[in-house]
Amino acid sequence: MPIDNRPLTVPEFLARKAERKRISVLTAYDYAMARLLDAAGVDCLLVGDSMGTTVQGYADTLKVTLEQMIYHGEMVARAAKRALVVVDLPFMSYQSSTRKAIESAGRVIKETGCQAVKLEGGVVQARTIRRLVDAGIPVMGHVGMTPQSIRRLGSYKVERAADRVLADALAVAEAGAFAVVLECIPGTVAASITNQLTIPTIGIGAGPHCDGQVLVLHDVLGLIEDFKPRFARRYATLGDQIKKAAEEYVSDVSHGRFPDETETYR
Repeated sequence: MPIDNRPLTVPEFLARKAERKRISVLTAYDYAMARLLDAAGVDCLLVGDSMGTTVQGYADTLKVTLEQMIYHGEMVARAAKRALVVVDLPFMSYQSSTRKAIESAGRVIKETGCQAVKLEGGVVQARTIRRLVDAGIPVMGHVGMTPQSIRRLGSYKVERAADRVLADALAVAEAGAFAVVLECIPGTVAASITNQLTIPTIGIGAGPHCDGQVLVLHDVLGLIEDFKPRFARRYATLGDQIKKAAEEYVSDVSHGRFPDETETYR
């Protein structure tokens, strides 16, 4: 299928649901990788606070700062020519007040050049989402399993309270969000929510009936060998290839095989 090289806008993203066009979303954290994903035809690049675990090596996402999100978001937005770029609002950059949320989201939009922000929470964040949308800031919601609530939840696990997830998703949509991520919920629940909402649902561990899917890039590429969630499909094993390339480089340097005459200036 030929790739549409026009920049994808928020209204066009929203319209994908009525058009029954499935939406592909991947996380991205830097210029080089975002450029490749954009050229490959990924619809949306999510600069996720998942960088806390994938890039920074922490056990969770809670230490990621707003400044770090802006730093990585600007790189990704600069690389994207056609994909919609969404940047996560990190932990405690929006929870304390709607004023704090508007200030944080405003900085992200202005300083990165992205098209939208994403925040976690349903009913409890509906007022904040409405205020952001009224301020002209497009918002993608996130309900189900919410990683920023890990201290309260105790562990990352499937959210099976169907009524609560539905209420959260409806609240996000009614508040004006243009899409909502459904994370780690049963497929039947996700299908029901998708049928009831007029905005696109983006699933991660939520089955095949969502309007789109998102995965963490490091899971897709096999960059973290000792972690493979059930819902992630590994499309490459680049971790093994990178390690092998580095081992060959070390060997060549150690034995004087690199650089050779063709790699030396005369």
